[in-house]
Amino acid sequence: MKKIGLGIMVLLVAGMVFADDKDKVGKVIIATDTTFAPFEFQDPQQKYVGIDIDLLAAIAADQKFTYTLKPLGFNAAVAALESGQADGVIAGMSITNERKQKYNFSAPYYDSGVVMAIKNDNNTIKSYADLKGKKVAVKTGTEGATFAESIQAQYNFALVYFDESPFMYEDVKIGNSAACFEDYPVMGYGIAQGNGLKIVTGMEKGSSYGFAVVKGKNAALLAAFDRGLANLKASGAYQKIIDKYISTK
Repeated sequence: MKKIGLGIMVLLVAGMVFADDKDKVGKVIIATDTTFAPFEFQDPQQKYVGIDIDLLAAIAADQKFTYTLKPLGFNAAVAALESGQADGVIAGMSITNERKQKYNFSAPYYDSGVVMAIKNDNNTIKSYADLKGKKVAVKTGTEGATFAESIQAQYNFALVYFDESPFMYEDVKIGNSAACFEDYPVMGYGIAQGNGLKIVTGMEKGSSYGFAVVKGKNAALLAAFDRGLANLKASGAYQKIIDKYISTK
């Protein structure tokens, strides 16, 4: 009887260790965009900084896991996630019903919206109606692109797609595109940094940004992100990161 009891005890202990191990994250690979300021971009020392980068670092420290950051561009980051070359993605990624079919998202970490911007010396375009027959630039995979697509038929304009925001802005500045649609915090930051554009519309309500993993995988990583985010919000550290990059004044 003692031997049987000991065996059962060993099995129970082993099961408990295994359950604990499932909750551990360890070292992971996180893919991100390359240029989506103020969420991820390079500083003068070529170091990646931004809201997403700072949040990830703070959450990893809070939850005691380590990671390798892979700045790949938005499309490549998502492709890396789907192919198993990355465990998660943080890239100003909007939480949509379509994406929920393929990914599991964290709790939202930022609520965004969409604005239209034009060259800062352009005084002819003041509304969506002024886009008729013109080209409009958007960044692939963004909330801005989704919104532009939703009103394209109504206002009869053509869309030009770019993989990076700076190329999209340049297309507007050289006059190839009459306007561009962009997430408000990204455009607001860009204008403050002198990107040569100006916002001419109010903010359209957009989706929220979330950290993503492939559906059904990396549950421990997703749970750790949510716990860390909640802790950062409770401590005030989250708001400090937001205020560092987006001024409300």
